[in-house]
Amino acid sequence: MKLPYRRQFLGLAASAAALPALPGVAQAQTYPTRPVRVVIPYAPAGPNDIIGRVLAQWLAERFGTPFVVENRPGAATNVGTEAVVKSTPDGYTLLIVSSPHAINATLYDRINFNFIRDIAPVAGIMRVPNVMVVAQSLPVKSVPEFISYAKDNPGKVNFASSGIGASNHMSGELFKSMTGVNMAHVPYRSSGPALIDLLSGQVQVMFDAITSTIEHIKAGRLRPLAVTSSARADVLSNTPVMADFVPGYEVSNWFGIGVPRLAPEQVIKTLNSAVNTALADANMKVRLAELGGILMPGTPSDFGKLIADETQKWGNVIRAANIKPE
Repeated sequence: MKLPYRRQFLGLAASAAALPALPGVAQAQTYPTRPVRVVIPYAPAGPNDIIGRVLAQWLAERFGTPFVVENRPGAATNVGTEAVVKSTPDGYTLLIVSSPHAINATLYDRINFNFIRDIAPVAGIMRVPNVMVVAQSLPVKSVPEFISYAKDNPGKVNFASSGIGASNHMSGELFKSMTGVNMAHVPYRSSGPALIDLLSGQVQVMFDAITSTIEHIKAGRLRPLAVTSSARADVLSNTPVMADFVPGYEVSNWFGIGVPRLAPEQVIKTLNSAVNTALADANMKVRLAELGGILMPGTPSDFGKLIADETQKWGNVIRAANIKPE
């Protein structure tokens, strides 16, 4: 992630402390009665971290009890997730859940847990779509033109990603499988170096998060062809959705909360209600919108269905393309 975005995210995290205390906390509260640990399976300063911290601050104000963030990065979320799976299932250890959890279920042959079996869904938070962007040097201005160009120029189109199994990688693989386009995948260590090579024309296309690409798009350095969500993004209102050209195509980075599977049902209900209340709060709406988010309120079952559907979708793509982790 380039420095300006890091500063933006850190600024958002700092602003979470300014969220007002919320009235209506029950005096005879049964949960939580002590600090709650919020495990974020990523390093600080990225979107997962910022979303987790903003929500943790809101919940702390809501309940009058500390919600303490703990970053546990490693193995594409597997390190932090395993720590939560092995924790006491009492509702005092939460996990920030995101789309890599659905991808990793098939991508990795050996994981010391089964995510759907071992983590209970609590609540969805938000979706953040990717956007298909091309270098200005590429002579295409729409998805149909891109498909025709790629098919007419075999071996000349490379798509970049921030690593094998990342959302921007999987977005490209899904595009390949649904259009028959043959593109070579070029993985990088993060989005920053990938975008640099895209800007210079070393690679031709990328399906990256709107938050990472929006400034380049506004400056005219990259050309957006389509957003990957099912609806247009407010910040790119003139950019069509991919499904207009590739029916059924939809990809979003999504975020939510989970707990160890045997956590008390009443705790899950309490947390779900609190998260949904947070998503209806005007201040939270503004902060999450600044991250390019589309809010995702709902029941634990709604979030669980999303996880199951995404796990199946990406499992099919990974197996069909024979994708292996780095």
